Amino acid sequence: MAEPFHCDFAGRLFMGHMGNHMLNAADFHSSARGFGMKYLMTINRSWVLSRLAIEMEEMPVQYTKFNVETWVESAMRYFTSRNFAVTGKDGKVYGYGRSIWAMIDTESRQPTDIFSIDNGAINDWIVSDKPCPIDKGTRVKMSDNAELVHTIDTYYNDVDINGHINSVKYIEHVLDLWSVDWYLEYAVKRFEVAYVAEAHGGDKLSFYREKTGDNEFCVRIVRTDGTECCRCKLSFAKLS
Repeated sequence: MAEPFHCDFAGRLFMGHMGNHMLNAADFHSSARGFGMKYLMTINRSWVLSRLAIEMEEMPVQYTKFNVETWVESAMRYFTSRNFAVTGKDGKVYGYGRSIWAMIDTESRQPTDIFSIDNGAINDWIVSDKPCPIDKGTRVKMSDNAELVHTIDTYYNDVDINGHINSVKYIEHVLDLWSVDWYLEYAVKRFEVAYVAEAHGGDKLSFYREKTGDNEFCVRIVRTDGTECCRCKLSFAKLS
């Protein structure tokens, strides 16, 4: 349910909370099939989100009940792709998501073989013929002209179970680059993020923004030591 305290001033579910619902669905799905986080952490493994794209026709409004469906589209040695569909009553489609995940060794922080888990159990759950009608996304391209618009400190609430800045926190911080007045006129149509390097609690994050099209922007996030952590691409739709 789109709980009222998870919704913005217009009563629409925050994009960050939609992201959380998708990531929770991914965890429940993988855990029920033997390759979830709870098990992986017992063998020093973990899933790390590499890319996420969320494209919404509209956001559920407060008190609306909706479903998040997820399925594994494909798997390779080090990466797997997982899709999402957000639906409501009578087959109503709110939107879709696409994601790419890597499995890492929690000690070395290096990618590890996905097929080594339970004799490649993930292969039993691949659904390659189920459509996900949104773009997979491409490399987010930015020029050197991107403007530094904001720098923030990171704290306890930014850090997740893997010990680095939570994937969804990046989304929330990026969306804060636009004012409330902007969101009176525009809604997020698509949010795409590519994670490049980890940041940790205590790091400062600097946000560089560049307009790349009509109601389209790219954002680069850089941590304290100058390393780029992730890039985002956002498309906004004018509210009627």
